[in-house]
Amino acid sequence: ALWVNALSVMRRLAGEEEDAAAEREYKLLAERAGASINEKFWYAAGGYLYDVIEGPEGEPCGAAGRRDASLRPNQIFAVALPHTALEPDRARAVVDVCARELWTPVGLRSLAPRDSRYVAAYRGDARERDGAYHQGTVWMWLLGPFVTAHRRVYGDTARARAFMVDIAAHLLEACVGQVSEIFDGDAPFVARGCYAQAWSVAE
Repeated sequence: ALWVNALSVMRRLAGEEEDAAAEREYKLLAERAGASINEKFWYAAGGYLYDVIEGPEGEPCGAAGRRDASLRPNQIFAVALPHTALEPDRARAVVDVCARELWTPVGLRSLAPRDSRYVAAYRGDARERDGAYHQGTVWMWLLGPFVTAHRRVYGDTARARAFMVDIAAHLLEACVGQVSEIFDGDAPFVARGCYAQAWSVAE
């Protein structure tokens, strides 16, 4: 998704520079990359994007390749970025599944709770915490791309903003006026990690 977006930006810049050959080349590359996302990454049974696809020895995914259907939030960027290649019905499906299974009042879970590897709380010693970091822990900064994606597919600004209402209360918790790095995946979504995290505050 990042590559499709970058190629699309380069196409626009080439057009602004009146470089028709480069503009055509970037257009073709963006279309090929976009087709690849729709053909290879779409997990039809789940209605969302595979987290990882790979073939033997790191080769591109073929018939014998591995497809990881873990439901994770990274796919939201395929909808939230300014230039997206996902077909509209698939973009809406990605937003819907993220809203249903990953969204919390303080951000998106890093793994769906139905997954057997899901860790509900970020606690314990360093090894236990490291093991939980991407296995259900909520990342606040992903709330922004989610809201952007939701607004894009539904065109309803008020409804999209409603997903952010509860994060305001966090400004009076932990470090007042700041936003924490991460939160537990299960209610009451206790703030964890750095209590004034730059990427959370920036988002």
